[in-house]
Amino acid sequence: MKQTKYGDLVQYIENDIMTGILQPGHKLLSITRLSEHFAVSKNTVIRALHLLESRDKIEARPKSGFFVKHQVHREQPTAPSFHNIEPSRVLVPELFQDIMLRGSAFDIMPNDVLPPPHALMCKLHRNINKAIRTQATQRAMYYDEPLGLYALREELREHYSSAGVSISSTDVCITSGCQHALFLGLTATCVKGNNVVIESPGFYGVVQLLEELGLNAIELPSHSVSGVDINVLRETLDKYKITACVVSPAFATPSGSCMSEDNKKALIQLANKNDFAIIEDDIYGDLGFTSRPKPIKAFDTEERVILCSSFSKTLSRDLRIGWVMGARWQSKIKKLKLVSNLACSQAMQAALARFMQDGDYKRHLAYKRGTLLVQRDQLVQALNKYWKGELKFTIPNGGLTVWLELDSAINTGDLYNAAATQNIIIAPGALFSLAPNFTHFMRLSFNHPTLGNREKAIAKLSSMVFKNLIR
Repeated sequence: MKQTKYGDLVQYIENDIMTGILQPGHKLLSITRLSEHFAVSKNTVIRALHLLESRDKIEARPKSGFFVKHQVHREQPTAPSFHNIEPSRVLVPELFQDIMLRGSAFDIMPNDVLPPPHALMCKLHRNINKAIRTQATQRAMYYDEPLGLYALREELREHYSSAGVSISSTDVCITSGCQHALFLGLTATCVKGNNVVIESPGFYGVVQLLEELGLNAIELPSHSVSGVDINVLRETLDKYKITACVVSPAFATPSGSCMSEDNKKALIQLANKNDFAIIEDDIYGDLGFTSRPKPIKAFDTEERVILCSSFSKTLSRDLRIGWVMGARWQSKIKKLKLVSNLACSQAMQAALARFMQDGDYKRHLAYKRGTLLVQRDQLVQALNKYWKGELKFTIPNGGLTVWLELDSAINTGDLYNAAATQNIIIAPGALFSLAPNFTHFMRLSFNHPTLGNREKAIAKLSSMVFKNLIR
């Protein structure tokens, strides 16, 4: 993704602040001087300064200019370290069902107002309405082909080619969302009783699938910056037979971690050597603020990587359209789709294909990434402003979520129950691991602006935690 001029300026000033070249209290050059020095327009400078202000890096002083702010230092959450890594049976906590019933996994205030939809989303809705009318007269009494609508599969092929993935349209199977894609991937590669490696902390939906399929989970520590620990995986493979490894390499929930390309290649090598499938959850891959990481699939040398994703995080959860690239298991996945789902909405697929053909999906992603970056900074600013007690948290370069470590005396399961009475919803750390390793952690999302009541909710959460600690 090409960096903008104002983005270059923001990065330059941020780097000077981080390296100490610009100290707290230092006055920046005037807008005119910055414009001349960097050979950009004054509007570009103003936009960059406003973004730095929203990130709490600088502050405007009346009739004086912009100054570097005193930074509140926040450390990264403690890296997990597990003493006993072994296969275990899976039991999904009831807490998961409660959060799903509230429909609020990514919104701290699910009953609060939302900003109006962007013009491109309105165009997608018009595409859908038109496709439904067309299908009603032409294809309403027919199912689509098992792999899904060719036009959409071809658009997805082209979309992933720009990320370094070389496939054909027959390598793509349309699904009813990413969870359905993950289900197909696990069902195609595993049988009851097999061992599956998962990240910890990691996506709770995978745990739900393992329980339903009767698979054993082997949780491996996942660092909040670099993702799953490849060295620990290597040691685990010496002890246990692994059938599949489910990994989210790009801006993973809950931490926003990203695997390096070296680690992706190392994972491929281990899969080839030890004969296991890699099930890649790529659902956040398109939400990088400055770049789109190459999927693990781009490094696949022996058709071992099953890539799963959907439009739910980039466009809308209501669409229920996802995809799976099944590698050597593609034929089996196609049959399993017929058994589990039969077919997906042709009208929805046609509308999405048109949206991508017109270049609207690419334009929407550019808008979405910029919006999420601003909203991430709003959340970080609110945490720095209102949080009274001990707090460590991630500041991811993409995705939707921030992973927070609170004082070890705080149980975020209890905090969830207390906050819910005030219609404030968090995702407690217990959701993201089978073992009690993250009871004082929680996940917050910047999927919505942290303004108004959502900003007040951060202050209320801090007050709840502080009162609990001083009791």
